[in-house]
Amino acid sequence: MNQKTLTMNEGQNAGSNSLLNIKIFGLSLPVFFFLLLITFIVHITDTLPKNIVGGFGFMFVIGALFGEIGKRLPIFNKYIGGAPVMIFLVAAWFVHAGLLTQREISTVSSVMKKTDFLDLFIAVLITGSILAVNRKLLLKSLVGYIPTILAAVAGASILGIIGGMIFGIPLDRIMMLYVLPIMGGGNGAGAIPLSEIYEAVTGGSKEQYYSIAIAILTIANIVAIVAAAVLNGIGDKMPALTGNGELLRKSSFDVEEHETPKITPREIAIGLMLTASVYSLAYALSKHILPGFGNVKIHTFAYMVILIAIINASGICTEEMKEGAKRLANFFSKQMLWMLMVGVGIAYTDLGEIINALNFTNLIIASLIVCGAIFGAALGGWVMGFYPIESSITAGLCMANRGGSGDLEVLAASNRMSLLSYAQISSRLGGGIVLVIASIVFGMLGG
Repeated sequence: MNQKTLTMNEGQNAGSNSLLNIKIFGLSLPVFFFLLLITFIVHITDTLPKNIVGGFGFMFVIGALFGEIGKRLPIFNKYIGGAPVMIFLVAAWFVHAGLLTQREISTVSSVMKKTDFLDLFIAVLITGSILAVNRKLLLKSLVGYIPTILAAVAGASILGIIGGMIFGIPLDRIMMLYVLPIMGGGNGAGAIPLSEIYEAVTGGSKEQYYSIAIAILTIANIVAIVAAAVLNGIGDKMPALTGNGELLRKSSFDVEEHETPKITPREIAIGLMLTASVYSLAYALSKHILPGFGNVKIHTFAYMVILIAIINASGICTEEMKEGAKRLANFFSKQMLWMLMVGVGIAYTDLGEIINALNFTNLIIASLIVCGAIFGAALGGWVMGFYPIESSITAGLCMANRGGSGDLEVLAASNRMSLLSYAQISSRLGGGIVLVIASIVFGMLGG
């Protein structure tokens, strides 16, 4: 064997080895393709187990495949949202194009809705993210957060009205059909109750109002996801504007720092136990004990944010318990997010609805309103002592999306899942504030 042949063989072996070194969700290619083959066999035979086990298996494999593609695709991975956005868009397209069986759709939808896996995911992240915040910083941040939300609503209203003037849309229609639905905290906590208030105050058709409101909100949700990815890029290039996942600027506060405690798996299990117990109390409060005040309903997660904040502020949790809850939240946000986004795409995203609503006027006005929310939240947040990027994402974009699932999409696109607690304040408490504003606006403009 001559030297040239030896070199060629070495090059071929190196290429083969590099291919085998490629990992998909940490799995070697042979192992992942084996799991993908299983998923394909189950698909063509339409035998996916109709339970959480079958749903998890399907969601994990699909999420891993398209997550790796989204993570590596140039431009998309930096400016469109990367892996999580790729996953939920592909999953939604699978449903829209009829590529999934009804058994697969109903199984995944059952995991997301009937077993309330989305609620578990959000509850775990709320508990871990709030307990991870220093008590002093937590109290200071909550005090300034509501004014920041109001600044976001003001910014959205101003740019929305300017957009209405450009396209010749009257002030009342801009506020009632564009600004308030977009800033209302999503669908179940926003567009639906807004349609009820609209009918009660103006006498108009709630069905007609809802059909317009949900279309505008859907467009704004997509714009918010893209904007989140852009803000993440701005933060990378301008570090002074971001806390890299920390909302409050710490420089002006005397904060006690603690060493990360050593924990066992038991503390992580305690984090799950604490999450489930506090969620149960929050559910009881929101559904039965104190569901709200007048027409304003308080969501389960809004109560949960308040309860976990009280627990943190009281000091009853040890550092080991806090670290256990934080580790659990990190596991969910880093290892189960791709799987979750498959469920969001299949169970919560109607691609046809997005396509039908997508026209030039709606796109421009929705974009202006989202930009107004960003600028308003950035300015208000800076005044309140927050980083502009983080306040824009939480108090701005998480007000201008489709609620819980929209929060996950925005935070995933901006790589700031640790801010979910503030996002939930925006979607839940902020959405309640918008309902109060809507009652006044509908009465003034809708008569």
